[in-house]
Amino acid sequence: MLELRPIVPGFAVAPQIAIDDFDAIKAEGFRLVINNRPDNEVGADLASDKMRDAALAAGLDYVYLPYFSGNLTPPLADAFAEILSQHAGPVLAYCRSGTRSSYLWGMAQAGQRPTPEILSILLRAGYEASGLAPAIEGRAARLD
Repeated sequence: MLELRPIVPGFAVAPQIAIDDFDAIKAEGFRLVINNRPDNEVGADLASDKMRDAALAAGLDYVYLPYFSGNLTPPLADAFAEILSQHAGPVLAYCRSGTRSSYLWGMAQAGQRPTPEILSILLRAGYEASGLAPAIEGRAARLD
């Protein structure tokens, strides 16, 4: 069952989606799906190549950007921010629970929104991310 968790207009996250969810995702108005769940966490039926094929068949753009649990790196945050900057949206990102995808959104917002605002937005969506504050601040300083 598709469980969308809006973060801001034009961007939402979701826990693991299924192959047959892409038509519903398209019907919700999304144009891009970002898969942040590494292939080693899922069975062959949910592997990134199969998910890509299903997304494309539904008329969606698709990007595989694996985020290995506990490994939120500056290059990963930069790559996510770059993907978002290149797509008008709306965008849906997913992982196992939506947490890693929400954290990537938060990191991508560094320097664009104040850190407390980013954390408040994530908390309203159900993702407590106060531990990200130093990383968000660090990315914002690096981008200045």
